[in-house]
Amino acid sequence: MDKRTQGDPTTGTRAGQPLPAKPHDAFRNYDAPARDTVREFYRINHAQQTWAFGQRKRAEFLPLRRPTMTLPEALDFLETLVDDSDPDLDLGQMQHNLQTGEAIRRDGGEDWFVLTGFIHDLGKVLCLFGEPQWAVVGDTFPVGCAFSDRIVYPEFFAANPDAQDPRFTTRLGLYQPNCGLRQVQMSWGHDEYLFQMLRECLPEEALYMIRFHSFYAWHREGQYDWLCDAHDRAMLPWVQRFNGYDLYAKAPERLQWSELKDYYLTLAARYLPARLAF
Repeated sequence: MDKRTQGDPTTGTRAGQPLPAKPHDAFRNYDAPARDTVREFYRINHAQQTWAFGQRKRAEFLPLRRPTMTLPEALDFLETLVDDSDPDLDLGQMQHNLQTGEAIRRDGGEDWFVLTGFIHDLGKVLCLFGEPQWAVVGDTFPVGCAFSDRIVYPEFFAANPDAQDPRFTTRLGLYQPNCGLRQVQMSWGHDEYLFQMLRECLPEEALYMIRFHSFYAWHREGQYDWLCDAHDRAMLPWVQRFNGYDLYAKAPERLQWSELKDYYLTLAARYLPARLAF
């Protein structure tokens, strides 16, 4: 199967920006989030997401030794999960995945791109294994170096032990200039987990979208370029293209899985194994 991509990440209907359910500037409003879970989520997340915590979780989960599941089994769980960190959507994550996939599909996105939209948050099944949401969802950021003040709720990093450790308080911290994001440990969560699950299944562009779609400080705020190499910068437009759908396709209307199921499961079968290793 040829999984190579074609085309330019900035081309396509509305340059990858689907019509939103509300004005663009009304999304990601952390000054007055619509849901009261959001601020408390980030208070805990920013205090607990340390270098050592990420090391432990990688050792615990990345051997992928848990029982395998079919894609529909994993999606059934996502339908029950409402993301506490999301100020824009109070539907289950299955609906968010469908909304994202359908927005990309309406704009004529490549089949692998549509599939990426549909499964990009599948790693949130970590909650099924007993993990708290603060260790699974939300914006991601590098650990092992100073926290940017452009990360949402940066004041909560004051309670993070790494903010007091001189190894981690400089701009580069443990890293070398322009070492590449492949060498950087991100805060632990669903993005890294799903990337590791699917790294042999999807094109490089899709894997970057999955791994870094929650890294808003990079793809939206322009931070951490000092850690990026030429390959990261080449992939950045694809992540930004994906963000237009991941963020602005969110809407309160529910889509009917029963009407879309055959399409998405047939699409998934082109790229994914019948049973996924978790």
